Amino acid sequence: MDIALSSLPRAARTVALDAAKICLDLFKVMVPILIGVKILKELGWITYLAKPLAPLMSLVGLPAECGLTWATAIANNLYAALAVHAALVPDMAPLSVAQATVIATMMLIAHNIPVEGAIAKRCGVGFWGQAGLRLGCAMACGMVLNAVFGAFGLFADPAPLLFAPAADDGSLATWAVGEVKNLGMIYVVIACLVGLMRALDALGVTRLFEAALMPFLKLMGIGGGAATITVIGLVMGLAYGGGLIMHDVHKGKVARRDVFPAISLMSLSHALIEDTLLMYLIGATMWGTFVGRLLFSLLVVAALSRLAAGLSRPRLA
Repeated sequence: MDIALSSLPRAARTVALDAAKICLDLFKVMVPILIGVKILKELGWITYLAKPLAPLMSLVGLPAECGLTWATAIANNLYAALAVHAALVPDMAPLSVAQATVIATMMLIAHNIPVEGAIAKRCGVGFWGQAGLRLGCAMACGMVLNAVFGAFGLFADPAPLLFAPAADDGSLATWAVGEVKNLGMIYVVIACLVGLMRALDALGVTRLFEAALMPFLKLMGIGGGAATITVIGLVMGLAYGGGLIMHDVHKGKVARRDVFPAISLMSLSHALIEDTLLMYLIGATMWGTFVGRLLFSLLVVAALSRLAAGLSRPRLA
């Protein structure tokens, strides 16, 4: 017991250093893009992203104004998109719960593309391929949800808007302090995850967990080495899961063939708890934001994995 206790400070230092290395890779990608997006926002250029998206909104049963909400989500984070959505609501027809669920699910599938796409690229997956996958799947899932909700007359009640944007004095200092806090929180979460994974591995829980998941993961084309990390990404977010995968690929702990399905699944469905709860603020239902999104993502990644396996299989002469 004394030996175990005496090794705790050393283990804590190791975890802190490993988390710092992971975050260094992440922040090299995130910080320049966060600054670039801030510049675009200040210049008002993000508004131009909404113009080509407005006609697409009619395909998913949404008013044209929702194009600006989705454009903001694509270029930035969900909080910024919710702030824009809250500002737009008074100027457009009231949304039903079904419509709120459609735009919420589309935002959940395709948001923060510059940052998260860059993270995926650092993991060895193409930026534009992942961006196209997320944007295409967001539209496809929105169309499916709109068709199902409309066919069965589901969730036709008005959507309550519970989200009120936080007061912002618009200063550069306020923005910078907020982003530093966000980056600090990412470090804390990653350090906790690294420590948790070390503990689970030492206790043998990781091997049991991976064994239980293997039938499910085989369907996705994801091998055992990426099992736990994929689940972490699904629950916590792509920044966390992607950072851990990036680290383990470099260490040789995750096979490169597992990276594409793992990152793709995390790209389409990540932060399943936090982000799903967040969408309650605009009146969305979990039947779309959680159940619909997850089932849709599993089917897409399973199909892509089988397609990739078929293309890579050598043909007989």
